[in-house]
Amino acid sequence: MSETDVHYDVHAVEEKWLPVWEKLDTFRADDDVVRSGGREKRYALTMFPYPSGDLHMGHAEVLALHDVIARYWRFRGYEVLNPMGWDSFGLPAENAAIRNDEHPATYTYANIETQLASMKRYGLSFDWSRRLHTSDPEYYRWTQWLFLKLREQGLAYRKNSPVNWCPNDQTVLANEQVVDGACERCGAEVTKRELTQWYFRTTAYAQELYDRLDDLQSAWIGKVVNAQRNWIGRSEGAHVTFEVEGHEPMTVFTTRPDTLWGATFMVVAADAALATELVSDDQRQALEDYLVDVRKETDIDRLATDRPKTGVFLGVHATNPVTGEQMPVWASDYVLADYGTGAIMAVPAHDQRDLDFARVMGLPVRRVVDTGEDNPEESGVATTGDGVYVNSGPLDGKSDKAAGISEAIAILERNGHGSGTINFRLRDWLLSRQRYWGAPIPIVHCPVDGEVPVPEDQLPVELPELRGADLKPKGTSPLGAATDWVNVACPACGGPATRDTDTMDTFVDSSWYFMRYVSPHDDTQAFDTELANAWGPIDLYIGGDEHAVLHLLYARFFTKALRDAGLLDWDEPFSAYLSQGKVINNGRKMSKSLGNGVNLGDQLAEFGVDAVRLTLVFASPPEDNIDWADVSPGGSVRFLQRAWRLSGDVTSAPGVDVSTGDVALRKITHKTVHEIAQLLESYRFNVVVARTMELVNATRKAIDSGCGPADPAVREATEAVAILLSLVAPYTAEEMWERLGHEPTVAQAAWPTVDPELLVDESVTAVVQIQGKVRARLEVSPGISESDLEAAALADPAVTKAIDGRQVRKVIVRAPKLVNIVV
Repeated sequence: MSETDVHYDVHAVEEKWLPVWEKLDTFRADDDVVRSGGREKRYALTMFPYPSGDLHMGHAEVLALHDVIARYWRFRGYEVLNPMGWDSFGLPAENAAIRNDEHPATYTYANIETQLASMKRYGLSFDWSRRLHTSDPEYYRWTQWLFLKLREQGLAYRKNSPVNWCPNDQTVLANEQVVDGACERCGAEVTKRELTQWYFRTTAYAQELYDRLDDLQSAWIGKVVNAQRNWIGRSEGAHVTFEVEGHEPMTVFTTRPDTLWGATFMVVAADAALATELVSDDQRQALEDYLVDVRKETDIDRLATDRPKTGVFLGVHATNPVTGEQMPVWASDYVLADYGTGAIMAVPAHDQRDLDFARVMGLPVRRVVDTGEDNPEESGVATTGDGVYVNSGPLDGKSDKAAGISEAIAILERNGHGSGTINFRLRDWLLSRQRYWGAPIPIVHCPVDGEVPVPEDQLPVELPELRGADLKPKGTSPLGAATDWVNVACPACGGPATRDTDTMDTFVDSSWYFMRYVSPHDDTQAFDTELANAWGPIDLYIGGDEHAVLHLLYARFFTKALRDAGLLDWDEPFSAYLSQGKVINNGRKMSKSLGNGVNLGDQLAEFGVDAVRLTLVFASPPEDNIDWADVSPGGSVRFLQRAWRLSGDVTSAPGVDVSTGDVALRKITHKTVHEIAQLLESYRFNVVVARTMELVNATRKAIDSGCGPADPAVREATEAVAILLSLVAPYTAEEMWERLGHEPTVAQAAWPTVDPELLVDESVTAVVQIQGKVRARLEVSPGISESDLEAAALADPAVTKAIDGRQVRKVIVRAPKLVNIVV
């Protein structure tokens, strides 16, 4: 065949190979092989999708990238676990179902089947025998069991506190689900409410979660590690105790105990329980009036530095433990109830928000660190740099900040007024949701026995169907309306009791799903510990960096908690993490409102699966955005046709002795395979495609320039192209493999063996520059010495002519590829 031959029908090829792959079940992982150590394992995982519609361009990109590495690992002889399922509980599916006036289960499972068909058509190498859905009772039975397990460990508890409230979704949100003051799901402005809710004690692992990020720094992308580190927010300092007249002492955390001599007043978060406890009777109404406005504000608003400062004097004073001075205690919105102890010592000279508050309220300002700048009391600008201690008692005249902090802590500890400590920004994970479509919390509330866990043999606590019921959010869980479901006998005493009507945050489901994949059909345990330890941890996790804090942090917490429960041997769930960029169009995020949406189904219909996959992988490095307006799926179709035609040109038989083939083409083939293996290990998938394209072109050139289609080197090169292409274009690769005389499937082939001798260059091209301009190119031995290369360059006629008798001032040699002559 030649370049002008008719191209093949991409859609007919897709229909041909789908049933073949289904029958062969090529990608089923063998637990026994891994359990016995028969082959080294690799666990490939990509974030599983919400079933809120068919696949979109973002799905198409991450799935294509993920499939490259999973297929490559199989070629290299690893036993690969590559599962897929659906994160099918949660607000996106429930809200969509409400909009469409149907039950969430109906909507969810219909979308799962749609996405499943699309994934199979997309030629992905998943082990479909391990498919799971988090909304199946068979799955959330074990989500509930794990909740109770964590509760046994003291890691799940219920308390009353101010919580983030989404007025649109009518449910509480974890701190991590509030982005710039708005709901991470719907974008509505978040407010505060006082509610009794369930929490996971993520703070119990704050130090370990923080410390282990150092181990992940090289295997995760830096911005994700930094996002986790900043969210956990470790800071060293001291807890300082202040005596309060007529009340229990109050404790605050500070990173600068050395500035205590400059503390002139205290500020308590207005919505903290401490404010209500401390306020005097004559100031109580003022605090209650102030709280009406505070509860309308978001945390982002409250922390803004440019807002006018407001507050209420609580009518009490605290004693400064190093000066003995009486300091007024105020309530204000610029301190948050869930940070530290919900109270601060205000050092207005050296904190701008404290200074702004002090100036508004007429409170004293005392400088205790002289930085050489203007006195803040006069300038209105707080000084935050280092300097000499002044007005600081025993620290006066000193300038070493670290020593000053240590000395201040020693004074506090000696006098019984404080101690050195570590504080974290991380708060416990609020997991209750006042919504229907989630795993019910397996707790019964009894007037006699209190909180009673549902016995294990009564799990799962299944959702009542509530078909025909109004599931629109109203601020309380719709489950409360299912009275037959809510009213139960107490498992402890048998008396009348009620079920907890909240459901769990969907991030609970996705914090352990990768463990369930190792034994997804086991009805005796959440997961097989032996298999989890054999397969885990995940060798590469691929997903979006929008989960840099939420999902990844929660999964890390769950892994550590289950390790301590004796269910796992490993500490971190994801050994390596690769984040993909977004698919945009004309420089902007795709959306219907902007009129720049690109429908994946339309692209597949026009260009075929292989061309879309190839285009997405080739467009950019995985972490960069892809602008669909700048790429050419049509060009990908033409390249795939060129590659396919090679397989029709080969006339030598399978198994031919390739060592007798054209050496030049064999060198190109072996160097390409060798380089691509290195590129795949470093996730440079776009360059892999480029090198494959170069091999196709080199093979075509060899055929057309006299090497001939019968040359064994042509077969060797074309078979290598088929294997390399199967990473990104499985249908084309399968067709090529069949035309080359092999049994399906190419996915079961071995990675091409590289001959080290063919990687050695017999000669390399050395560039000779004079005054920075190229004047000659020399073919030299790769092992040439610098002196020999210099002599060869100076003796070259073109170089001699260019020097034209001028004095050579300097010769810079970088053997074997460069000589730079300065005249």
